[in-house]
Amino acid sequence: MAAEEVLQTVDHYKTEIERLTKELTETTHEKIQAAEYGLVVLEEKLTLKQQYDELEAEYDSLKQELEQLKEGPLLLKDVIYDVLNQLAFQFSM
Repeated sequence: MAAEEVLQTVDHYKTEIERLTKELTETTHEKIQAAEYGLVVLEEKLTLKQQYDELEAEYDSLKQELEQLKEGPLLLKDVIYDVLNQLAFQFSM
């Protein structure tokens, strides 16, 4: 009976090794999938950050252009005022 018990124990250990090997393979596969997903998320984050930086730069440029356009009529008004003053001065002589 000792030999039969040894065979049962060996069979039990073989079954346990097969189960653990299968579980290890599945767990390793899940970890690899998680790592791949993490890389995809990281790449997407970097792409979004680059797009954000580009949009922010464009916004700043457009904001500056808008400020210059707002100043334009004031400058034109000053030029017209100066010309009118010069004309008035010339006609008053």
